[in-house]
Amino acid sequence: MEDDSLRSSERARAACTQPDFRRLFAHAQRYRVILHYVLGGLALHASISVMLRTLTALFFLTTTLVVAQQSQWTPPPAIEIAKLLGKDNALASKKVRSSYGPGGLAEGKNRWIEETTLLIAVTADEPVTALKSDGSKLGDLTRLDDEGLYVFCEDIGNHRDFSYKLKTASGRIIGSNTVKIEYYPYPEESKKHPHNPQGTLHKHRWSDSKVYPETERDFLVYIPEQYEVSKPAALMVFQDGLRHADVNASGGLRAPLVFDNLIASGEMPVTIGLFINPGSVTGQPEGSKPRNRSVEYDSLGDSYATFLLEEIIPFIVNKHGLNLSNDPAQWAIAGGSSGCACAWTAAWERPDKFGKVLGWVGTFTDIRGANAYPSLIRKTERKPIRAALLGERNDLDNQFGNWPLANRQMETALAFMNYDYRYWWGDGFHGSRHAAVMLPEMLKWLWSE
Repeated sequence: MEDDSLRSSERARAACTQPDFRRLFAHAQRYRVILHYVLGGLALHASISVMLRTLTALFFLTTTLVVAQQSQWTPPPAIEIAKLLGKDNALASKKVRSSYGPGGLAEGKNRWIEETTLLIAVTADEPVTALKSDGSKLGDLTRLDDEGLYVFCEDIGNHRDFSYKLKTASGRIIGSNTVKIEYYPYPEESKKHPHNPQGTLHKHRWSDSKVYPETERDFLVYIPEQYEVSKPAALMVFQDGLRHADVNASGGLRAPLVFDNLIASGEMPVTIGLFINPGSVTGQPEGSKPRNRSVEYDSLGDSYATFLLEEIIPFIVNKHGLNLSNDPAQWAIAGGSSGCACAWTAAWERPDKFGKVLGWVGTFTDIRGANAYPSLIRKTERKPIRAALLGERNDLDNQFGNWPLANRQMETALAFMNYDYRYWWGDGFHGSRHAAVMLPEMLKWLWSE
């Protein structure tokens, strides 16, 4: 399955579409030099053509400011506002209105999540209550000012997933939205430490695959600063690689930073990172989901391992002059969701190459056959694979199977066959948020002796 990591900010930003023109005018004063020039043009030149050009410039400037205000939207400080409710409602109102224009507030869609604090804001002429889709009451909204601004702002806890509607005292529905909260603070190993050696990332594109013809993909090669060609390095491959290599992604793995820090501390070996995306079918629309992902990731068999071993890895070795270890215990492969199933399949088919697996919310369900692994593990002689795996109790349950159950079956099968493994469990959802903060701990265990 696709790893879904949508941020609540996107929906909140989309709801805030109406600019506050009083603030816009105040913002325009910053451009007084431009305005002075334009108005001076009106005074000095009487010709109609000059006046038309000047008015056109004014219109363009105004439009630019409107767009700038929308693109530079600042979310409301929900945690701070929650502390102000009942103590300084006027200040709380000011902070909410500074983020949302009057048009947006009237729509009833505005909500913002900061960590585990939920803020809902709407304008109405009568009291408002927030009701969950199951009929239970989320809470009454607090009226903050004489202009009818109502707000709900509370810490509602972690791992929440529900929809709600806003109902007035007279029974009118004036808004609705969804809430999904899964928050974890990053550990120190996931943060940049300038005093540690910094690895470099090198981007490549592959469009000449023999295993997966008529596909193309991007990938990144991470080379740690400590790498010396005279010493064989470890290798670690990440499926869905580019997003996991993004050190600025909110809620992302930030894998290169973790590599930097753990290599510096000696808690993982000097390791070359290969962060590779699934294949897009040649000619598919730019920015669309890679259509070959499920074929590559969910299928059983040795095709993907062959693709890595005969195409991509030889390319990066030659391109960057790499000296990789021949010990399978020094080769790891990782991924989430279908990428996790893919990682296990690669190691299962080629344990002589990939001796370590790291995965989360594994799609060991019946999409293209990975549901067979618990049974195969029990019936097949144990293979030399070490596995660090993460499951979530609130993972998916759909027509393909139940993800928590599938991962429990994997866990018990690995235990039955006495594999070298560790399973971590959390209360999160399908995605990479929990894995992002667990990555340092999982890597430490995976690379430990």
